[in-house]
Amino acid sequence: MNTSMRRSLGLGAAFLAAAIGFAPVAAEAGPRIKDIADFEGVRENQLVGYGLVVGLAGTGDSLRNSPFTRQSLTAMLERLGVAAEGNVNTRNVAAVMVTANLPAFASQGSRIDVTVSALGDARSLAGGQLLVTSLVGADQQVYAVAQGSIAVGGFSAEGDAGSVSRGVPTAGRIASGALVERELMFDIANQNTLRLALRNPDFTTAQRMAAAINEAVGPGAAAALNPGAVLLARPEGHLGDMVDLVARVESLEVDVDLPARIVIDEASGVIVMGENVRVSTVAIAQGALTIAISESPQVSQPSPFGQGETTVVPRTDITVQEEQGGLAVIRGGVALSELVEGLNALGVSPRDMISILQALKAAGAIQAEIEVM
Repeated sequence: MNTSMRRSLGLGAAFLAAAIGFAPVAAEAGPRIKDIADFEGVRENQLVGYGLVVGLAGTGDSLRNSPFTRQSLTAMLERLGVAAEGNVNTRNVAAVMVTANLPAFASQGSRIDVTVSALGDARSLAGGQLLVTSLVGADQQVYAVAQGSIAVGGFSAEGDAGSVSRGVPTAGRIASGALVERELMFDIANQNTLRLALRNPDFTTAQRMAAAINEAVGPGAAAALNPGAVLLARPEGHLGDMVDLVARVESLEVDVDLPARIVIDEASGVIVMGENVRVSTVAIAQGALTIAISESPQVSQPSPFGQGETTVVPRTDITVQEEQGGLAVIRGGVALSELVEGLNALGVSPRDMISILQALKAAGAIQAEIEVM
């Protein structure tokens, strides 16, 4: 092998090691405050409304089984100056519930997405048009008005002898389908104090967040009130308003501390472990017993000149196989990576590992909270 080829192989191996994480890397930066906490008053608000969808190709509500759809249709026609006389019978109309999230600081005239869901026995909303629908908040005030064509991801089709469906054809979305009519007033700029709510409350994380803010802004700018809240105060010498202070604070990085927890989903066999999981010194033995039973019946015939009948003689073969496995010792106080390596050394499957983790918890040998989904 010549020198240039050895140099190329050496560079390739070094690049591969760096790509898969074996090469030394710099310390991982912590998440930003905007990613682990919410600012008080800066949140979305839920809106809901009741409306009618028209233009359905015979897949709407049955007016005989949906009296509220009949009443809404009659009332709408009367408001438009049409006298709804006689027995109205159509399958092209459906009563729906319309929901949306009003973003924080949404200005009047801006547009938001809405979700439309069938309320009656409509089979599909494909091709439907939502009529003007008022969206109200928890205070029963109208904050947006929705209207537009519905985009449905699912479909359904049926014939005389069968049917097929995919997705949910009775629900859909209207992109930018609602117009904001009323703003939520919150004067954040002139606030002197503002609370930061941690999405995962923790004493250590709250204290570290307050320390990071005080180091960047100045002493006394932040204080941890409890595991889930940090109070941010605008310093007296700060030249900007609260918006400027929040912009400086939300990009600060904080080292998040998490409790030792193991989350198990027994249905799918998924196991997620936190990095703070520790285990005491313990010995584990894992094996499996396999029993195979096979039937191989044989035919018994009499001799050519003898007397008797042809019979079937049953024959059963039973094989017992047991995996040979000894005790594996896992040292106490090991980190998560060593615990996983010790469990993998046993050659267990994810479902067997779930049983081992639960047995470790029952034995008091694992210092972590186990949450089964």
